[in-house]
Amino acid sequence: MEENVVLTMRDISKTFPGVKALQHVDFTLRKGEIHALMGENGAGKSTLIKVLTGVHEFESGEIRMSGNDSAIVNKSPQDAQDKGISTVYQEVNLCPNLTVAENLFIGREPRKAGFIDWKTMNKKSTELLESLDIDAGATDKLEECSLAKQQMIAIARAVDMQCQVLILDEPTSSLDDDEVAKLFTLMRKLKAEGVGIIFVTHFLEQVYEVCDRITVLRNGELVGEYETKDLPRVMLVAKMMGKDFDDLADIKGEHSGLKEYIPVIEAEGLGRKGSIRPFDFTIHKGEVVGFTGLLGSGRSELVRAIYGADKPDGGKLKVGGKEVKISSPIDAMKLGMAYLPEDRKKDGILADLSVRENIIIALQAKRGMFHPMSRKEMEEAADKYIDMLQIKTASRETPIKSLSGGNQQKVIIGRWLLTEPDFLILDEPTRGIDIGTKTEIQKLVLNLADEGMAVAFISSEVEEMLRTCSRMAVLRDGKKVGELSGDELSQEGIMKAIAGGDGDE
Repeated sequence: MEENVVLTMRDISKTFPGVKALQHVDFTLRKGEIHALMGENGAGKSTLIKVLTGVHEFESGEIRMSGNDSAIVNKSPQDAQDKGISTVYQEVNLCPNLTVAENLFIGREPRKAGFIDWKTMNKKSTELLESLDIDAGATDKLEECSLAKQQMIAIARAVDMQCQVLILDEPTSSLDDDEVAKLFTLMRKLKAEGVGIIFVTHFLEQVYEVCDRITVLRNGELVGEYETKDLPRVMLVAKMMGKDFDDLADIKGEHSGLKEYIPVIEAEGLGRKGSIRPFDFTIHKGEVVGFTGLLGSGRSELVRAIYGADKPDGGKLKVGGKEVKISSPIDAMKLGMAYLPEDRKKDGILADLSVRENIIIALQAKRGMFHPMSRKEMEEAADKYIDMLQIKTASRETPIKSLSGGNQQKVIIGRWLLTEPDFLILDEPTRGIDIGTKTEIQKLVLNLADEGMAVAFISSEVEEMLRTCSRMAVLRDGKKVGELSGDELSQEGIMKAIAGGDGDE
C-alpha cells in the first residue's frame, strides 16, 4: 500500500435481489484528505459506505487498511470502529438524555475501584472539546445542544477513539450556513492531523469549498476519481447525471402551449428555514414548469412549501389572484391543488386497499366525512381513470399492491386528477417505471396543460424535463438560482445553471 494511503477498496460488488447495487467499484482514501463521494439517488454511495462499515456483506473484492497486512472484512459497525473507521450520520446516533461527557465516553468510561470516575471523564471531555474548538460543556445535556453541536460531539468521540478514517454521511443537510462553516473548520483541523475524511454530500458548493478529491458513482458503477481543482462543476454534474441521454421522439411539437398568461399560483418570499431559502415563483394556466437541480437542491422542498406539506415560515402565496394561508395539505386541496409525492411507497399508495379505494380517497378527503361518495360514484370514478390511464389491473377491486410500479403510479395520478385540480404537482412521476409508461405519462401531462391545468414537474432525468416543460426553474443547495425558457432550454443550458457560475469554476 502506498505510503500515504489509509484505505483501499478494490473491485467491490454487491447485489440485492434484482439490483446490482455495486459493480466492481474501486475507492482510495489518503491520509489527511477530504474526499467527496458523489452520485445521484441509487448511485451506490450508501451501499459502498455500508459495505465498508460492516452493515452489508459484499460478494467480491477486498478492503485494506494501512498498517494491516491482510484484507479486512468488517462484521459490524463496531468491528469497523475497532479498526479505526468511524461514521457520523445525518441523524446523530447518540443518547440525547445523557451528558456530553457520557456520550463521548459511552462504553469506555474511565473507572476507579470499579465505579465510573466522573471527575476524570469530565476533565478528559473538556480537554477534548477544547482541543477541537467545540463550544459545549462536558456536563451539558446532549439534547440541549444544537444539531450541529451534536454532530461535532459525535465527530469528537470518533477522533478520541483514534479513527484513521472518518465518514461524514450527509452531515450538513440540516445545518445553517454558520453551523456548516464551524463543521468545515473542524474537518480541516482533522485533515491537518492526518485523518482521512470521506464526505458524502449532494451540495456542490460545499464540495468545491472543502474537498481535495471527488469520486463519482453512477448506477452502482465507478465513473472516476478526480482532483477537485481539475474538475469543473459542469463536468461533475454531467458525470453524475450521465451523458447517455436517450432522445425519444419530440412529443412537445403537437401541443399548443400557453395561450394566455393567467396566473394560477404566485409565491413571494416563501421559504422554510433549513430546507428552502425564500423564493418567488409564478405559474400560469396551461403551463408545465419543471424544477431541476441535483438531489438535495430543494426541488421537492419548494413544491412542498407551496402545498403546505412543509409549512413555510415566511412569505406570501396567492392562488387565482387572492392571497391565501395554507396550513396543511387539505387547505391546498380545497384551493384546487394536487400533489403526487416522490416516494409512492411511503406517501402514495395505501397498499392493502383496492385500486378503487386508492383512486377515490383524495376526493373523499376533499369533500369531508359528511359528504360521502356513493358506491356507484366510486365505481364510475375508478372505471373512468382505469380506462383513461390504461391501468393494467384485473379489476377495480384488485389490491393496489399486486400491480406493477408503473400501474401503481397511474392509480395515484388518477386519484389526483379526480379532484379536478387547477394546479398539479408531479414529483418524480416516472421514476422506476418502464419507458412506454413514461411516454404515456409525459403525453398526459401535455394534454392536461392543453386543457388549462398548471403543472409543476420534477424529474431527475433532464431529457424528460426538456420534452415536457415550457419553462424550468433551477435550484441549487436549497435556493432557486434561475429560470430557463425558450432557447435556453437545452441540456447544456440546464447543466451550466445547475453547476453555477459560467461552468468554469
